[in-house]
Amino acid sequence: MSSETAAKTKVDMRAPQPHRRLPPEANIFFVLIGIALVYEILGWLFIGQSFLFNQQRLTIMILQVSVIGIIAVGVTQVIITGGIDLSSGSVVGMTAMFSASVAQASTWPRALYPGLTDLPFFIPIFVGIAVGLLAGYINGQLIARTKIPPFIATLGMMVTARGISKWYTKGQPVSGLTDQFNFIGTGIWPVVVFLVVAAIFHVALRYTRYGKFTYAIGANVQAARVSGINVESHLIKVYAIAGMLAGLAGVVTAARAQTAQSGMGVMYELDAIAAAVIGGTSLAGGAGRITGTVIGTIILGVMTSGFTFLRVDAYYQEIVKGMIIVAAVITDVYRQKKRTKK
Repeated sequence: MSSETAAKTKVDMRAPQPHRRLPPEANIFFVLIGIALVYEILGWLFIGQSFLFNQQRLTIMILQVSVIGIIAVGVTQVIITGGIDLSSGSVVGMTAMFSASVAQASTWPRALYPGLTDLPFFIPIFVGIAVGLLAGYINGQLIARTKIPPFIATLGMMVTARGISKWYTKGQPVSGLTDQFNFIGTGIWPVVVFLVVAAIFHVALRYTRYGKFTYAIGANVQAARVSGINVESHLIKVYAIAGMLAGLAGVVTAARAQTAQSGMGVMYELDAIAAAVIGGTSLAGGAGRITGTVIGTIILGVMTSGFTFLRVDAYYQEIVKGMIIVAAVITDVYRQKKRTKK
């Protein structure tokens, strides 16, 4: 056998190299590009304008989805554990009211501390985040200790938080906020907050024990318990973090609007769940990434902005959004069946 033939035989006998698979977020990103291109084409056909090459429109769109994105980061972690959080929208409204009331440029701080005009801006931020953390902690305690379904526990919190936000100021809006507090909602700061939160929890889920425990509980709670994971304690942490992020979203919402109303955050929880599911987070638990959720959040923003750009009535927007949520869930069910067969 010649040396050339031997070399060929040696190459042929080697094990076949596995193909590098694209990350799960790649398909979702391609969907985002496709949706944006469809709006671009329709814009030129029916309106004679560009959808993608309008910096003002894109800036407004990103600012609008930043609050939903902050909530969706927390909701994603809850869904990965196999749970659900229906209270985040109401928690946004409640925390917005509490933080805004502390951020008012009023005379009450002077009654406590003569010579002090306004409280430092970080105090209302802390109050909003703390109230959200408390709401999430209560959700986690109810789910972990009483074993009631997450749907029921968070539904109860949804109604309670909305009632508290109305009771707190007797349904009246809170206005006259300090300039320092309002600064958080100006410019690109909401987007910066969203991206920083997403980056932190992307690292936490992928590279820390917190993330490993979260995925393990969602994949098989009994196996996680047998392996030594304190499931109840970890679930409390996950729901507390989700509440904390909803509280942060409430602070940003109040600062953006420069006022707070008890009706803030209505339906935000469904948008956050939709962003997570569209981004590839499985409602069955055990699968999902923050990067996918970020792309899913942008997809929702592109759709809403695109419908407005095409002058589509808001009622139709809600119908299409509902259909997309259902389609995303059906896709997730199909994906789970394929995994089971393998």
